Amino acid sequence: MTGFGGFEMPVQYTSITEEHLAVRNAAGIFDVSHMGEFLVTGPQASSFVQRLVSNDVEQLYDGRVMYAVMCNESGGIVDDLLVYRLEENRYMLVVNAANIEKDWRWVVSQNASGAELTNVSSEVALIAVQGPAAVDIVQSLTTVDLSDLKYYHFVRAAAGDPLAGDLALISHTGYTGERGFELYCSAESAPAVWQSVMDAGRAAGLRPAGLGARDTLRLEAGYCLYGNDIDDGTNPFEAGLGWITKLDKGPFFGSEALREVKLSGSSRRLVAFVMQERGIPRKGYPLRNADGETIGEVTSGSQSPVLGAGIGMGYVVNEEAYRAPGSTIYVEIRGNGLTAEVRKPPLHKS
Repeated sequence: MTGFGGFEMPVQYTSITEEHLAVRNAAGIFDVSHMGEFLVTGPQASSFVQRLVSNDVEQLYDGRVMYAVMCNESGGIVDDLLVYRLEENRYMLVVNAANIEKDWRWVVSQNASGAELTNVSSEVALIAVQGPAAVDIVQSLTTVDLSDLKYYHFVRAAAGDPLAGDLALISHTGYTGERGFELYCSAESAPAVWQSVMDAGRAAGLRPAGLGARDTLRLEAGYCLYGNDIDDGTNPFEAGLGWITKLDKGPFFGSEALREVKLSGSSRRLVAFVMQERGIPRKGYPLRNADGETIGEVTSGSQSPVLGAGIGMGYVVNEEAYRAPGSTIYVEIRGNGLTAEVRKPPLHKS
C-alpha cells in the first residue's frame, strides 16, 4: 500500500507482472475510487463545459463520454479528464485524484456563466474491470445488454442489478488499452459491487490489480499520466493531444495561446519508445542522439511484461529524425547511452 492523492492505495496484490498479464489475457479489477467527480448542471451547463475544455462538447449526447483537457491561459494543461453527458444540461467531469482540489478551484474560478457546480468526489466510487473477459463478467451482473455499447459510451445499470444504485453507471472506458468497463457507484455500495465482480469473474481468471499494473498497462498503451507526461507547463499539441483540441469550435480557456502554438509549431514532441538493449528507462533520464547531444528526457518508463523489454515515453526535439516511428534515440542509463526505437503506441501491439 502507498499514499496517493490522499488515499491509501494498493501498489500490488501479488505481483505487478502477474496482475498486468491477467489484464492482457483475462481480466483485472481496479479500485480507482480516488478519481474525482464534479457535476455541472443547470441552464448554463453546456455552454460552461464547452468553454472549459478543449474538445467539442456539442458533439456529445446523452450516454456519450469525451476525453478532453482543461488548459490555463498560456495553453498549459490544468488536467486531462473525461466529460460525461448524463442528460441535457447535466454533465459529470472525471478528473485525476492528485488534482481534485486544484481542478475544483480552477473550475469554480472560471464559472462566470453561473453553472451549478457540485464536487461529489467523496460520494462516488469507481471500479474498473479491464481485459478480454471483462465484457462477459460485467454482463453477468446486469440485465442491460452491453454487446452493442460503443467505446466511450455508457449506460445506467437496471433496477435490481448488483451494480444498481443512484449513481450507477456502466462506462465502456478504461486506462489499460484493453476492452473493459468503469463502474461508477455510491461510495457506500462499493464493497458490495467489488465483491459481486470478484465472485462473477473468479472462474474467468479475474485478479485484483494495483497501481503498479495500472501504470505499466497505460504505458504499453501509450496513455499520458498527469504529472509525468503532461502538466501545467505542457501544451496538448506537443503532447500529441491535438486530436482533442478543437480550435475551430469557438473560444475556450487557453485557446488563443494554443492557436499561436499551432501556427508557430511546437519545439518538442512526446514520443513512445522501446529499448533495444537491456535497461529500464526512468523519469528524468536524458535522451540523446547518435552524437551524444541531449535531445530530451524520459517522462515515464518501466519494464513491459508483454514485450520483456524496457519501454518509455519522453519529449524530444521536434525533428523528424527523432520523433518518427522507427527512429533511433539513446537513453542515458548509469552513464551509458542505450539504444531505443521510437514506436507508435500501443507498444504491446506493435
